[in-house]
Amino acid sequence: QVQLVESGGGLVQPGGSLRLSCAASGSFLRINVMGWYRQAPGQERELVARVTNAGLTNYGESVKGRSTISRDYAKNTVSLQMDSLKPEDTAVYYCRAEVVLPTALFTSFQYWGQGTQVTVSS
Repeated sequence: QVQLVESGGGLVQPGGSLRLSCAASGSFLRINVMGWYRQAPGQERELVARVTNAGLTNYGESVKGRSTISRDYAKNTVSLQMDSLKPEDTAVYYCRAEVVLPTALFTSFQYWGQGTQVTVSS
């Protein structure tokens, strides 16, 4: 099994900053991709940012220029720095990982964290 544990959510004022972290643990060979998604009430889950094994990054349009994703490959962690936060950034943020397991070398499985609430409000 693979566990993803998020931390760093909370209440922040508009224009403020927040840093989310996610740590992966369990029995796996490799994590191919780690990233963050978010879901606001009544909306679909959307990509915030993701980073591959090769260090390639993708950002959602709504956070481009305001967010930076980083990954510690040795510690199996991923962090998301979010700046200039807006009320519309309010959502539950989920960590996601695409993982290769010892029992299935040619397949990657996706795992999700439990989510952490980010609220941007004055």
